Amino acid sequence: MTPEQEFSIVTLIKTVNGWAWGPPMLLLIALTGLFLTIGLKAFPIRNLGRGFRNLWQGRNGDGKGDISGFNALMTSLSATIGTGNIAGVATAIAAGGPGALFWMWLIALVGMATKFAEAVLAVQFREKNDEGNYVGGPMYYIRNGLGAKFKWLAAAFAFFGMIAGFGIGNGVQSNSVADAMHSGFGVPEWASGAVLMVLVALVLLGGIRRIAEVAGKLVPLMAIAYVLAGIVLLVIYADRIPDAISLIVTHAFTPISAVGGFAGATVWAAIRFGVARGVFSNEAGLGSAPIAHAAAQTNSPVQQGSIAMLGTFIDTLIICTITGLVIVASGAWQSGDSGANLTAAAFNAGLPDIGQYIVTVGLAVFAFTTIIGWSFYGEKCTEYLFGSKSVPVYRVIWIIAIPIGATRELDLAWLVADTLNAMMALPNLIALLLLSPVVFRLTREFLADPKPDSSKEQQS
Repeated sequence: MTPEQEFSIVTLIKTVNGWAWGPPMLLLIALTGLFLTIGLKAFPIRNLGRGFRNLWQGRNGDGKGDISGFNALMTSLSATIGTGNIAGVATAIAAGGPGALFWMWLIALVGMATKFAEAVLAVQFREKNDEGNYVGGPMYYIRNGLGAKFKWLAAAFAFFGMIAGFGIGNGVQSNSVADAMHSGFGVPEWASGAVLMVLVALVLLGGIRRIAEVAGKLVPLMAIAYVLAGIVLLVIYADRIPDAISLIVTHAFTPISAVGGFAGATVWAAIRFGVARGVFSNEAGLGSAPIAHAAAQTNSPVQQGSIAMLGTFIDTLIICTITGLVIVASGAWQSGDSGANLTAAAFNAGLPDIGQYIVTVGLAVFAFTTIIGWSFYGEKCTEYLFGSKSVPVYRVIWIIAIPIGATRELDLAWLVADTLNAMMALPNLIALLLLSPVVFRLTREFLADPKPDSSKEQQS
């Protein structure tokens, strides 16, 4: 490809991205979450304790399904806790200023209701496939919940989900790992891509149960380790945190001037990058997480929904907040760096010589689990469109794509991922709004009689 052709492709993608993540899409995501929050009478926010109790009780599974409710959340978190928590937060702050973190918080608060609704519908309208495994997600609750006239919308989600996975769940992840390993340890990008490819291939051979087992062990360990390291840094930066919070809140509503290597940012940039990276991080509204929750061993859609909403809380309101506060409190946001390099600089400022290695290792593990989690999402979208026999082919293509993504330009990878995320979110958001009465009804019935309610499982 000539430089002129590559420039034309990048220009085209930027144009589409500007439309896809323009005011209409950001408004749709925010208003959908707000509408669901109001319709549920803030059930997700008021019932965080219930969610954690259900998560603990769901370690061994209770009801129909293939994996425990706990492992369903871990599979979901394995796909969401990734480069978005390390590189994504840093990219948002580098482009939108400290105020971007405020908009990440806001979209996460309403996103809890979105994630809750997605999981409720996923369990309510799930099916069994030809192999006897439970399958579900937006394509199924669109088809089974909205009827035959909306099959085209279900197919549209499945198509964009199948393709989007190569961006958000594959290319961006392997690219960020390769970039971080090269910067931190001098490892060639192709070598990082090759190692990731082999490790992912070993896991994918085992299917959903193997993926869930790996996620159930790795996700809690990596999340706890990263959070503990972040807390240590926040203790070190304790005297700067009030000023950091003031910066975040102030510049969520007012522009910020250029300082140091930071180029300055408008309020719109803070909103745009905060919301976009927030959605990239916790995936509320994308429709990816309900694909995992549909396989949960449960007879209660609402109970699984209360577990699913924890994904957004843990991902953005805990892990992303820690990353963002460290970046702002350390002053590293003024350096002009972006992505994982910015986060590494912030960690290294407080923990000299070891901070960057914590970020690099954390990023590698996060990205690995994200790649295996998103492979499951992508193959289920592929299965919906082409049948179960297409899954092995998709897995091979997925594995081959890992080293290719590792050697591409990081900015282009993020741009493509952002654009594809918007394309798969649109059918899902439409379905959530149209099926919201079902979510509200099931939640009311559950609160009136919190015994496990039978899901309306379809037999394919």
